Amino acid sequence: MRRLATFLTATALLAGIPATAQGTPTRIVHASGQIVPIPAAIPHEEGDMVDRRIVLDLRWIAARFPIYVTDGYSGPLPGGGRVGCRGCHVRHSDHYNGLAVDIVPLRWSDRCDRNWRGITRLARWAEPLSNRPRPPFRWVGYNGDAGHGCGDHLHLSWEHAAAPQFQLAEWVEVFPVRGQRIARHPQPSTPPAGVTPPAGPQGGSEPGPAPPEGPQGGISTARSGGVSARGD
Repeated sequence: MRRLATFLTATALLAGIPATAQGTPTRIVHASGQIVPIPAAIPHEEGDMVDRRIVLDLRWIAARFPIYVTDGYSGPLPGGGRVGCRGCHVRHSDHYNGLAVDIVPLRWSDRCDRNWRGITRLARWAEPLSNRPRPPFRWVGYNGDAGHGCGDHLHLSWEHAAAPQFQLAEWVEVFPVRGQRIARHPQPSTPPAGVTPPAGPQGGSEPGPAPPEGPQGGISTARSGGVSARGD
């Protein structure tokens, strides 16, 4: 058994896949959600925010792949104001729940060149087989998906309880990464030249499987701790 595990780890390394994530079980987080700023350890466009329950996953990804997040949560904020790209995402996109990100290379290029190799490797790890994303991802938008792909952007959505737009899901599926070393790719002082949020409509969730039903069935209206993303 130990020899088999060693062989699988070696195979994963040769394939360019993070061995620490191989076979790691995911977990369901029922803790209260909250829309928070993306930490500086994760290269991102200024002002981008996500549900705090996926931050550790994003930090883990940013430590291993040369990513730059161009959009996370898109919508109104408690107390007024809004963040995110306007009109860039389809109706019911996971961006409206803070559980999706759009990603481009840390070294931006609008061509599918070597700068995109790390993003392509991330996409293949997140979705080893077409339309069969690796848990905890709900939908992976890349090559073969309209409005996505090498030279454009990679979309990652996390599995979660069904929730209306601009409200927080009751639960989110993540992979356990607490305690792992992070921040191998420092936050740039300025965005990569030429990077803008992807023009829409795109970055949505409609090509993937339908969101799972909440405990009561259908679309969940629970606000996971009493605060919706919209604050109403």
